[in-house]
Amino acid sequence: MLIPSVKLPLYGKRIIVTAPRNYAARLSQQLIQQGALPLVMPTIETCLLENFAELDAALAQIDAFDWIAFTSRNGIDAFFQRLEYLGLDPGVLKNCCFSAIGKDAEQLAALGVKVDVIPEEPSPQGIVAELAKIPDIQERTILVPVPEVVGLPEPDVIPNFIAALEKLGMSVTCVPTYITRCLDKSLYEVELKLIRQGNIDVIAFSSTTEVAGFLQMVSSRQDYNRCAIACFGPYTATNAQKLGLDVSIVAKDYSSFAGFAEAIATFFQVQSGNALSSHDSCS
Repeated sequence: MLIPSVKLPLYGKRIIVTAPRNYAARLSQQLIQQGALPLVMPTIETCLLENFAELDAALAQIDAFDWIAFTSRNGIDAFFQRLEYLGLDPGVLKNCCFSAIGKDAEQLAALGVKVDVIPEEPSPQGIVAELAKIPDIQERTILVPVPEVVGLPEPDVIPNFIAALEKLGMSVTCVPTYITRCLDKSLYEVELKLIRQGNIDVIAFSSTTEVAGFLQMVSSRQDYNRCAIACFGPYTATNAQKLGLDVSIVAKDYSSFAGFAEAIATFFQVQSGNALSSHDSCS
């Protein structure tokens, strides 16, 4: 259906997208469909490890693991890139069970991998909740590919995930699979100026590391206090609040970026409705 842009819920709204490039493109497309004008400003980037020793050691003994739990698409991509680089056939994974979150399961399926657990709650803690339902999960071995966080405080999401798996009685091996690091704020003189001037409506964060990276780029709350803060799900929102942000928008459906874009659209629709109600009551 061809809808005039002016009738879309995010018409004319300028939204900063702080996600890494591969995620930013997908989120931006969803925002554009709602009428927004996204500005891509990745505060972090993901890249290959400089030292693959731990990952290679894990891949060399992959038969030792009953489960492999992926917490991000970046982890999936880096893991299978390394498998290919080492000349290992994906068939070596045939004895492992897999878990992945939300749309990430589709990425595994595209690689020919059967996903055994896709949690109803699209989060690492959702994986834990599903694994807890398996009767013989105690003492099972699980490999968790994780990011090596450089130049930023490590969020508590992965440490909490590891602790929860161990509480189930699982034997957990956590292995760095890719790097997450902060980008230099000098890249974003234009975008940061727009934020300070109040010309940005929303800053959209899809992870805690993006929040931490953004806060390294600003001087004080005054720099961004005229922007609504949006978070892709309750875990990112909770950590953003711990870091001092006032969060206005939290996606209830955080299994896909479509849900995030819809949450931001709903926020402005409610604001618009409230403004109209206030105008009517004053008339």
